[in-house]
Amino acid sequence: MKIAVVGLGAMGSVYATLFLEAGHEVWAIDEWEEHIDAIKTRGLTLEGASGSRTNYNLNVTTKISDIGNSDLYIIATKASGVAKAAKWIGSVASSNSLIITIQNGLGAGERISKYMSSNQLILGVAEGFGASIIGPGHAHHNSMKLIRIGELNGGITDRLLFLEKIWHEAGFKVKAFEDITQLIWEKFICNVTFSAPCTVFNKTIGELMEDPCLWEIALGGTKEAYRIAKVKQINLSFEDPVAYVTAFGSNMLNARPSMLLDHMNFRPSEVNAINEMVSIMGREVNISTPYSDTLVATVKCREDSFERT
Repeated sequence: MKIAVVGLGAMGSVYATLFLEAGHEVWAIDEWEEHIDAIKTRGLTLEGASGSRTNYNLNVTTKISDIGNSDLYIIATKASGVAKAAKWIGSVASSNSLIITIQNGLGAGERISKYMSSNQLILGVAEGFGASIIGPGHAHHNSMKLIRIGELNGGITDRLLFLEKIWHEAGFKVKAFEDITQLIWEKFICNVTFSAPCTVFNKTIGELMEDPCLWEIALGGTKEAYRIAKVKQINLSFEDPVAYVTAFGSNMLNARPSMLLDHMNFRPSEVNAINEMVSIMGREVNISTPYSDTLVATVKCREDSFERT
């Protein structure tokens, strides 16, 4: 199977390596030229949860035209890069190609569907799956618990079960679900709770939860997202959002959300796909979102300062 990984950052490096080792023809594209040049010269080194090795046979490029049509495209960019990745794929993919994206936040499906049929799209949600870039051509696989995948429009299909099979055979812990929208929203509400608040206050998840004042602010965003979900008739597995996010956070007290890690490295975050989506959807359904509005404004103000330095 010909597989193209679009976005060869930390997570993309894991995807590319494991599928390559499973015997697939794997191509990867990224705009980071130093990273691509390093892989061409020294191979892609991946270490950590899935083992340590250097692969020299990965096809890498900065041009989507070099890849052409593939059976499966994996969008592994951050949320801000999804639209560009979809535009690239749309320029070379056939109508039989499948596209899967595993993202934080909401809106990836809508952004991708502007450039290709939504019938080609599979969505994913990662749980306890992390990776980081050490340097050009070198990534670390931090952890891998479970990847949940599902059809954009719901249901269990033959192609979804086929993708579950090939991901499993490549060494991933993966499971197909009938209602991926539910899972995306449940993770989204957790991300809303911890991403911007931990970033704004520079706290680990545990430190945020231990401070009554900061935790109240975080839960303000949680409740806003939950109210919107109910108005949109999202099928959630819980009725007490505070208990749900508290249980979620209690399992990773020492963790720092990726948004905070981005700010620690003076990089723009995925706030547009996470906390800002609460503000956007709140306006659409006439729900006030003062907690989310304030947190988003603070995050964006800080990111504006990154651009000026």
